Formats: sequence, structure tokens, C-alpha cells
Amino acid sequence: MEPTSTIQTIKLFLVALTGLSKDALHVHVGLGTMLGAAMVFRRAVRSFLPWLMVLLAAVCGEMLDMYDDIIGSPGYWQWEMSVHDIANTLFWPTILLLLARSGVWSRMMQNRRV
Repeated sequence: MEPTSTIQTIKLFLVALTGLSKDALHVHVGLGTMLGAAMVFRRAVRSFLPWLMVLLAAVCGEMLDMYDDIIGSPGYWQWEMSVHDIANTLFWPTILLLLARSGVWSRMMQNRRV
């Protein structure tokens, strides 16, 4: 059995701790990163900066996975899985960004105040 890298050990620990699948964790990490970046940088969700932080986090995570894939098992980069993970991570942050930038969100909030 191949030794597991530290990052993979942490990911497996989070899966065991939360009881969530890796796909579900990607969704939560994406949303948490976007909202956290919006708070830290004091930017609205409609700003591209929080979304770019999610993209950066997703790509960095997949680069670590790529490294593990190449030097460990299976010995080659499973790029299809990386694309899948990045899509899961970016899906809801992208929807939030598009809603916020289109004005749909602000119109919904204005209608609630009436």
C-alpha cells in the first residue's frame, strides 16, 4: 500500500469527521472560501475578488492532488477528477456571483423590504 501524503491524510480525516463525501466538502469549501474572502477583503459578493480566491484555492488544492497522483498512486495525473473537483468547488460561488452582478439579488432584497 502506498503511503498517504499529509494533505490526503487531512482530507480523509475531514471526510471521516464530517461524514460528508469529498464532493460535498468541495461545495462547502467553495462557499466558505467565497464568503470568508468577502469578509476578509471587505468586498461584496458581486466583486470578482472573492470568486477569484475560490478559484485560487481550488487550483492550489488540485495542484497538490496532481503532485500526489504523479509521485504516488496511480502514477499519472487524473485530470478528469481535477476538473470535476474544480467544477464542484466553483459551482455555487459562480451562481452567487452571477446573481449578485445581475442585480437579481438586490431586487429580491428590495421587494422584501416593501
